[in-house]
Amino acid sequence: MVEKYKNPASTVDLIVVGSAGIVLIRRRNAPYKGFWALPGGFLDCGRETLEEAAIRELYEETNIKTSLDNIRLVGVYSDPLRDPRGHSISHVYYVEKHFTEDKDIIANDDASEVKMFRFDEAALKMQLAFDHDKILNDFRQRYKVTA
Repeated sequence: MVEKYKNPASTVDLIVVGSAGIVLIRRRNAPYKGFWALPGGFLDCGRETLEEAAIRELYEETNIKTSLDNIRLVGVYSDPLRDPRGHSISHVYYVEKHFTEDKDIIANDDASEVKMFRFDEAALKMQLAFDHDKILNDFRQRYKVTA
């Protein structure tokens, strides 16, 4: 008997660091409705690359435009329990983008609010959606980000 394999969903999350801090979105929908999270979402399977999905999701949720040469893969997060909707594998990208004011970012799509937080703010010490607190912690350690 041939066993069928169930494939996990591919997602992207983005770490956007500007001169005023890091960009987080407040989730408009379940799961984790109302929680702060990294911008991101699902790959449109068969229609785009992971990098294209990252660029699209960032724009859809925050109005931030970027390009392929401005994103770098930070890591891959594959804990089967990271998303209550089912197994998803997140490909996390770093976008170095400098903003002068919060008005440069606008919440849209799955985001009800978007805001820049300094790395030392209490909001970054609270529980974020999914495993985004772990992702940010790993990022901070790898890139030695302190403020």
